[in-house]
Amino acid sequence: MQEPNTDPKFLKPYNPQETEDRIYKLWEESGLFNPDVCIEKGVTDKDAKAFSIVLPPPNVTGTLHLGHAATLTIEDIMVRFARMQGKRTLWLPGTDHAAIATQSKVEKIIEKEEGKRKTDLGREEFLKRVEKFAQDSHDTIVSQCKKMGASLDWSREAYTLDEKRNLAVRTAFKKMYDDKLIYRGHRIVNWDPKGQTVISDDEIVYEERKAKMYTFKYSSDFPIYISTTRPETKVGDVAVAVNPSDERYEKYIGKTYVVEDFCGVPLSIKIIADEAVEKEFGTGALGVTPAHSQIDSEIASRHNLETKQVINEFAKMTVGGERILNKKTTEAREVIVAWLKENDLLEKEEEIIQNISMAERTGGIIEPLPKLQWFIDVNKKISERDNKSLKELMLDVVKDKSIEIIPERFERVYYNWIENLRDWCISRQIWYGHRIPVWYKDKEIYCGIEEPKGEGWEQDLDTLDTWFSSGLWTFSTMGWPNVNSPDFIAYRKTDVLETAYDIIFFWVARMILMTTYILGEVPFKTVYLHGLVRDTQGRKMSKSLGNSLDPVELINKYGTDAVRMSLVMGTGPGNDSKMSEDKIRAYKNYANKLWNITRFVISSKEGFEYNPTFEKYLDQEKKLIKERDEIIKEITKEIGEYKFYLAGEKIYQYTWSRFADVIIEESKPIFQNGTKEEKESRAEFMLDTLTKILKILHPFMPFVTEEIWQTMGKEKLLMVEKWPTI
Repeated sequence: MQEPNTDPKFLKPYNPQETEDRIYKLWEESGLFNPDVCIEKGVTDKDAKAFSIVLPPPNVTGTLHLGHAATLTIEDIMVRFARMQGKRTLWLPGTDHAAIATQSKVEKIIEKEEGKRKTDLGREEFLKRVEKFAQDSHDTIVSQCKKMGASLDWSREAYTLDEKRNLAVRTAFKKMYDDKLIYRGHRIVNWDPKGQTVISDDEIVYEERKAKMYTFKYSSDFPIYISTTRPETKVGDVAVAVNPSDERYEKYIGKTYVVEDFCGVPLSIKIIADEAVEKEFGTGALGVTPAHSQIDSEIASRHNLETKQVINEFAKMTVGGERILNKKTTEAREVIVAWLKENDLLEKEEEIIQNISMAERTGGIIEPLPKLQWFIDVNKKISERDNKSLKELMLDVVKDKSIEIIPERFERVYYNWIENLRDWCISRQIWYGHRIPVWYKDKEIYCGIEEPKGEGWEQDLDTLDTWFSSGLWTFSTMGWPNVNSPDFIAYRKTDVLETAYDIIFFWVARMILMTTYILGEVPFKTVYLHGLVRDTQGRKMSKSLGNSLDPVELINKYGTDAVRMSLVMGTGPGNDSKMSEDKIRAYKNYANKLWNITRFVISSKEGFEYNPTFEKYLDQEKKLIKERDEIIKEITKEIGEYKFYLAGEKIYQYTWSRFADVIIEESKPIFQNGTKEEKESRAEFMLDTLTKILKILHPFMPFVTEEIWQTMGKEKLLMVEKWPTI
């Protein structure tokens, strides 16, 4: 073993800007992010236990934010820890085409810069523009992942829209279609009139706005008043529903009233009784509009009522003659309210605060519409899965602890969402994404992995919801549908899925759905949910508030290690964290402290023979070793239990408050006045402790620890050194 290197570099302050790119290049060129290379080079035993995770694929819509930085940091801690424990460790990277989000972004750019719409370019040319934008964004994202020190196996990088994933998507679709879990039908969907596509419940954002609640009746001889914020939809009413136990309306139940003219539209209104109606809400009577409300559609289905669509895809009226025909819904509302007043039918008009449903990507106000779409039936029993539905499969694996959710409180959130889950609308009326693998010819329909042979077949124009492809992520990235793929065999059962708690429904639930159905197993053993990164006032970071922090700018200013530590420290799983430059600056000082500690420890060892198996420790050092090893034992346990904030705090406190402030200060008199034996014992302990500190701190602060390790003249990379054992 060579002596500690007293490189003059330690005489200068630590400079992350001069270090980090060089260190990452060293790691990359070693090939040791790849578990196969680790085995080839004898770093990892070929029979070692596997540890695998997949990176939540960032959307190719721009650049990474601090939330992504938190994901990369937490996952890299897990990965580096597992690798140093000698496990066959795979962290698989990739990006998501993010269909609606990406298409919408490119549409806005083209409209702003060229004054054109996608239809002006045509499908083929527009998709070229989207793909160019996606590629540029991808390149930026990869660069930023490397800046964060992420030890991802880039040789296995995947993309949700590449050919391998396309094969997986078509294979999964056909299997579900053949099992009659995928169907095409008319259902009420969330229609975005601005984006001209269906969106899921999860892609809706709600904005509080002032609105008016109108209480009125359809005609002077109609016996019941109803209340609504959308009078324009009432021209599509077919019934009034009341609670069966409401004595006020009992005598009207079962009767039908013909309204010859409701603002130019004839209506036939049946009074029905339904338990879904709340007696205490409004007048206790609900005007049923089956075509323009999910709740009303369900009521109509129970009572065999007809559905009358009165609003089209452009949020314009399709009935009403001169008064409202072809008018926008907001204009029609004003006309109908004026008509109600003219005819003395409006009893009350009051101002309220209402949550308006809006499309997250376009800002369009959602219009519930009946549309012919593709759906996944989440309630249908599947014979090959113990006669359980997809919904039951998703619930069971969490209830029986096949999957553990951290923190546990999010299990109830998960259950509530699954229990209220409706059939999943998987079709989208956009151009960018996986085309639905269904073809039509006259009255024939063909669903297949390959295109049908022969002329006259036309493929469905719709694309799939992006969550369909990302729902396959844990196993489509491992080679499926090739079940003999080495990666599929070795790594598909990933250990943990780490992501922000705000996409537990978007992504986590859909991966559980797809994997339990297709493979009959769970996609991961643990779901670790981290919180959102907020500003010092607890506000969500956004450009509009002017409080967003760019992770790359912070790295350039303070170094990656400081940014990583600030994202982990002081925040448990599922809790939001507050971020500030002061917090990051404190951990930059910590990196400098570690550098200075190293300089002192190495200089104190000079003149002594380096003996890493030193057995002549004096009693004082034995006490210090016992204390240190107990802390390492606790840190090891806490990292294994995903308590990174506790482990990080212990490392920080021991390094700074104990080792630097106490042990080093107590050592100075020993090195000045102690016996040779005392000096040698203390120097040996300090060097041994420094090497252990570097190892346990490496997953958290990989750059400064690797730089110190290399400058000390070590032969192996620190990233593949063995984790300290007690």
